[in-house]
Amino acid sequence: MAPHHLPFYLAPGSGTDTLMVVMGIFLVGTVLWVGTLYWRLHSLPERMAHKSQKLQFEFVAVLGLISLFTHMHIFWIAGLLLALIDIPDFGTPLRSIADSVEKIADAAPGEANEPAEAPPPAETPVPAKEKEHSHV
Repeated sequence: MAPHHLPFYLAPGSGTDTLMVVMGIFLVGTVLWVGTLYWRLHSLPERMAHKSQKLQFEFVAVLGLISLFTHMHIFWIAGLLLALIDIPDFGTPLRSIADSVEKIADAAPGEANEPAEAPPPAETPVPAKEKEHSHV
């Protein structure tokens, strides 16, 4: 039997260690909190690119996964920088131009603004006697 004048954090004779139970719960909570903080920090570039509707969102996500599995932090830094930079959208204007050219090419000749190339004139048959010229 433990004497009654011992501090509260020492295990009593019944075997239940209150301080160990409290510290175990604290340790599990701290590990979960730090893990959540790590995952939120790790996914920061991906969340930034997704929130601002960047074109390079998939590329940033792949860089985040590569940095997670290889433990090479340069990929995470590259993803963060790529999430902060606006890459100009060249695809939309070019797609619009291509669609317009396709509409012009598929239009009927009478519908287009410019006339279609006229077929060459049909040759009229020339009688055989007129075709022969004698120089004698």
